[in-house]
Amino acid sequence: MKLITPTMEYDRQIQDFRREYLASGESMDGSSSLRKYPDTRAWLDHIEQETSQYLYYREEDDTVAGLIQIRHRFNEYLKKYAGHIGYCVRPSERHKGYATQMLSLVLPECARLGIHDVLVCCLADNEASRRTILNNGGVYESKVFEPDDKMWIERYWIRLPRIQMN
Repeated sequence: MKLITPTMEYDRQIQDFRREYLASGESMDGSSSLRKYPDTRAWLDHIEQETSQYLYYREEDDTVAGLIQIRHRFNEYLKKYAGHIGYCVRPSERHKGYATQMLSLVLPECARLGIHDVLVCCLADNEASRRTILNNGGVYESKVFEPDDKMWIERYWIRLPRIQMN
């Protein structure tokens, strides 16, 4: 398994991932609104502008098992309710530790981008996401209520080491 930058080369795999998520009726957190893009090219154009987006790709069977993104800048919503990182694991690929692995692999990229205090949020009732964050060094900060969707969100910080350049 590895993180790769999405390209048109993975059009079929991305759309397979999208179809499975749409059929599940679940939200696709960390997908840069893939739900809205039946055309991969339009989605790729969209993500170029706002995030570093990655596919969690399994070469053995040519499958996208998950998506993870780094949000470089915050608007008020991201600052309070979503954080720097969003991720989702394909429903048929859950309970294999993939979210924990994806988050672990993307944290060094956060450091390269200069994000050393990484905010990661999850729904308060999402035990799997909470474990993912805690397994990657997340420290609980607070729980906040998101009024539009009427959800409780837990906020965690992962502090990354700052590497001194000589």
